[in-house]
Amino acid sequence: MTAEGVELELKYRVADAAGAARLAAARSFGPFRATGPARQLQVEDRYLDTADGALARAGYAVRLRRGPTMTVLAVKSTTPARSALHRREELEGPADLSLDPHAWPSSPARALVLEHAGEAPLLELVTVRQLRRTRILADDAAEIELSLDEVAVVASGRVVERFVELEAELRRGPAAALDALGEILAADPALAPATTSKLDRALAAAGLVPPAGGRSKGKGRAATASPAPGTAAEPRAAAGPGAAAAASPEGDPAPAAAPADGAPAPAAPAADQPAPPPAADTPPAAAPAAPAAPDAPAPPRLVVGKTPGVTPDDVLAEAGRKVLRFHFARMLAKEAGTRSGADIEDLHGMRVATRRMRAAWRVFGDGFRAGRTRRLRGRLRVLAGHLGAVRDLDVLLDAALAHQGALGGREAAAFEPLVAAWRDEREAARIVLLRELDGPAYVRLVEDYRAFVAAEGAAVLAPASPVAPHRVRDTAASRIWLAYEQVRAYESVLRWADLETVHQLRIAAKWLRYTLEFFREALGPEADVLIPRVVALQDHLGLLHDADVTIALTRQFLVAHAGTLTRDETRTIAAYLALEERELARLRRTMAGPWRSVSGAPFRRLLGRAVAAL
Repeated sequence: MTAEGVELELKYRVADAAGAARLAAARSFGPFRATGPARQLQVEDRYLDTADGALARAGYAVRLRRGPTMTVLAVKSTTPARSALHRREELEGPADLSLDPHAWPSSPARALVLEHAGEAPLLELVTVRQLRRTRILADDAAEIELSLDEVAVVASGRVVERFVELEAELRRGPAAALDALGEILAADPALAPATTSKLDRALAAAGLVPPAGGRSKGKGRAATASPAPGTAAEPRAAAGPGAAAAASPEGDPAPAAAPADGAPAPAAPAADQPAPPPAADTPPAAAPAAPAAPDAPAPPRLVVGKTPGVTPDDVLAEAGRKVLRFHFARMLAKEAGTRSGADIEDLHGMRVATRRMRAAWRVFGDGFRAGRTRRLRGRLRVLAGHLGAVRDLDVLLDAALAHQGALGGREAAAFEPLVAAWRDEREAARIVLLRELDGPAYVRLVEDYRAFVAAEGAAVLAPASPVAPHRVRDTAASRIWLAYEQVRAYESVLRWADLETVHQLRIAAKWLRYTLEFFREALGPEADVLIPRVVALQDHLGLLHDADVTIALTRQFLVAHAGTLTRDETRTIAAYLALEERELARLRRTMAGPWRSVSGAPFRRLLGRAVAAL
């Protein structure tokens, strides 16, 4: 058995994807055989130290590992290795995502951190995200955990390096078992002994230590540590895959920077760039990708006009690709502002872009092979959910702050508990959003979307026959009328509909608006009259929905804090609740006007003339 508190493991760098694939599939290494199937999990390691590097000077590395179910604190000695075999002291204990050790449950690991950090706050040095594929190997005397790790190093909000590493940690049995396995692994040409830790390589990639200089200690390393996401030291620098692309001269220009004539530019990359890579919707290989070479070609550049550029002669799928490319570029253009948080309208713009891309999949999705685009749609849905959680609270807070500003001094102070609670919820949602933007899923989303929208023909579903409708002029009219029918169907129930039904009408109106906007350039000029009418209905229903949500959350706050609010606070917040209830009733009474402007015969006549231009 290894001594308690000592980690004993072999570490190897993996040279290429082919070697990684072979190692991932192997079920035996000499006498060591897998005892069960491989297990895959995603973990995030945040490495911490004080501003003056107190823990590094004491010879320790401190890591918070967030896994699927819990967060674990690990404190490891930084004893250098001379070969692939690493022997380090290690203490572990429970923790949470807070950077305050006093908030963690008591453990020997926490005690060691407090002993050397004292009262100095901990800062995040670098984040290491790993996709780990682990399996247990065993022979008659020992048990070893073999882990193939696909590693992404994140510093200042952007991925600065990727690499693949193989680790073999002794879990049970004599240390000689690792020697025996080490002889087998040393003969593999795809493996090279790693004498440094993942932290060392991550710090070098982040520029916190010289690339060839090994471990440095003290101020030279820790003084450049970046604060943890969501701490008071925010805002972050604009970073991440999308922000870098949008800000760089070779990145994706925002729609406002399009050619003056507004004509859509071709999807192909510029002439001085290589051909675009294969479509991003191709299923990934079994092995993690090898690190990119320093001189690897840049990803395809997105070139968009002032509008998507959909024409009647476009194949339906390629019209959809134009729309996706247009709004994807808009999403990237808003990413930096979303990260900084300086203007809430940047987050609103990024959310709108993701909404329109999701709507585009609904309108154009049957022109693509569903199995080859499912992953893109799924990742986009997750991102939209995180953006929506923050944006909804922005809307809630904006209205509450406007109301507070209209109150007198005493009443404004009494209203503050509600505002403070919603502000805290908003900040928590923003931290989750920033972690999503920094995470590997978002990196893959940007990379895959960029390749997909630039690769004409990727994942297009061939028409069943040469005469099957497959162009915009053949299919747009039926799609627009279907979206309109789904709105008009509410006419028979709207007078007595409950709020949930009204909310569903709002969603249907949104789909109608987006469908008209996607095909706007191919339709007749009547579209310029139709769309504002749908927008007016959607906005009215949106205000109604916002009032309903505000009422529910305000009532929930009053109930949850009934024992802690003062009489003035309760009376002031209850008055806001009553005000919103009256606003909800007013919006319901006045819904008929915007509804008739869309449901009536004049709208249908204009719609018929608009689609007749196809």
